[in-house]
Amino acid sequence: MPVVEVTDPGDPRLAAYTRLTDMQLRMVAEPADGIFIAEGEKVIRRALAAGLEMRSALMAPKWWPALAAVIPDAIPVHLAPPELLADITGYRVHRGALAVFARPAPPQPVDILQSATTALLLEDLVDHANVGTILRSAAGFGVDAVLVTAKCADPWYRRAVKTSMGAVFTIPWTVVPDVHAGLDAAQQAGFSSVALDPAGAMSLRQWRRAGPTMLALGTEGTGLSRAAREVIDVHVSIPMARGVDSLNVAAAAAVACYALTS
Repeated sequence: MPVVEVTDPGDPRLAAYTRLTDMQLRMVAEPADGIFIAEGEKVIRRALAAGLEMRSALMAPKWWPALAAVIPDAIPVHLAPPELLADITGYRVHRGALAVFARPAPPQPVDILQSATTALLLEDLVDHANVGTILRSAAGFGVDAVLVTAKCADPWYRRAVKTSMGAVFTIPWTVVPDVHAGLDAAQQAGFSSVALDPAGAMSLRQWRRAGPTMLALGTEGTGLSRAAREVIDVHVSIPMARGVDSLNVAAAAAVACYALTS
């Protein structure tokens, strides 16, 4: 296994790791290059356990003994002190290890819905951390599948992968062009649809799933689009108290995932 100590933040072998805080750069480069960045020992281990293809790794020397046994032979491993990692990436890598993986080919919606009974549809969420957290909640509560609209924050973006804690590798998910394509796919698979909507007439406390169901969540702040709300079968809300009008979408999703799978 080629293990190299690096000393130059401009080393061309580290191009995939540079300027990771520049969202615009990553959104352009990662899909074009067909890669994603996994951050942290646990996330790297989970990506490897899921059978994903590693291209290279960059880490502080103290993390190498813990990962040496699981990183495949012939994968380039670059070691750099924490200060140099920060120079390369543009931020302090608190978990000490990064790895580049190839993005797997996305499945078709029909393939992940055909054996599912519960699913989420995320419409145009803009925050990568929220998307990652929702995937983690969905996986943890046993949701079967997730559809993500094309304008949604990319689940393969570094922060989404990190906050999902590897759930992005294990829960079946794919991208659909828009919310109508997602709802159409769900309907064709025999799903009813439910909107999580602060203005929903039915309380989530009273709602019970009957048959295969897709739960739709909209973007932070404005929620689901009007076009989506007009065609969804049932609208439910989470009862709030003490003048709080709503929850963050990731927190609301966790509550709703529990209800969806109970």
